[in-house]
Amino acid sequence: MAQHAAGRETEGYRVRTMSRAELDLAVEWAREEGWNPGLHDAGAFHAADPAGFLAGLLDGRPVASLSVVRYPGKFGFLGFYIVRPEVRGRGHGWHLWQAGLRHLEGCTVGLDGVVAQQANYRKSGFVLAHRNIRFGGRLPDGGGEAASISVVDARTIPFDRLMALDAGLFPAPRPGFLANWIALPGATALAAVEDGTLRGFGVVRPCHQGCKVGPLYADGGAVARDLLLALGRAAGEGPLFLDVPEPNGAAVRLAGELGLSPQFETARMYRGPAPELDLARLFGITSFELG
Repeated sequence: MAQHAAGRETEGYRVRTMSRAELDLAVEWAREEGWNPGLHDAGAFHAADPAGFLAGLLDGRPVASLSVVRYPGKFGFLGFYIVRPEVRGRGHGWHLWQAGLRHLEGCTVGLDGVVAQQANYRKSGFVLAHRNIRFGGRLPDGGGEAASISVVDARTIPFDRLMALDAGLFPAPRPGFLANWIALPGATALAAVEDGTLRGFGVVRPCHQGCKVGPLYADGGAVARDLLLALGRAAGEGPLFLDVPEPNGAAVRLAGELGLSPQFETARMYRGPAPELDLARLFGITSFELG
């Protein structure tokens, strides 16, 4: 997720690429902001683009973070925009923001920002595409699976088939990220298969509070329900969270039918031509940080 800061640059402040250890620190800051990141997200995030994470340092100490991950095909995603509370209002965030946009020059750039900051993002050329709603709660027991659908370990599916599904629902290929994502410690990746056809795919991973499902891809509401219930059983006790693109009405209804309630919203915005995605099959986005 992204938040906006503005002001003047001060002496003793500089921006550089994060080290891998500093990315762990940024994830901890995200936890303190209440964004509830996954326990092991940093490794998969770093694999997506090791040069795509920037730190703002004041007198050598990290005080601000920003992810500006570049994907193939001139697409980038911006997130992790955090300035430590004790140094806000001094321009450090704005300086970092400008450096991040320079890093993504020539790309269509996406972000998921808090709704209240849309006006600030519009000033930098971002346009609202749709809202995402984070649903959370505990799923009901039972639910069963449709007789013709098999839910299997996604790692038993040829990786090129998972990649092909992901490529239709994310604006750029991301094989390194996806390979790491389905193998995160404590995560479960499941696929829905019908008569040999891949009908859906989802991942659930442990977070600081409960677990998150993302992505959740499905050909329709019935497949999404089967996958979500199976992922919930794999996650065990505790709350489950799902980030739903609001235009997918079937996904919004499914979350409500299963007892999940809205927690908050983000604004999906793009700077540059917005990608054409089949939101009807996108029941849960992967993350607010990398899209």
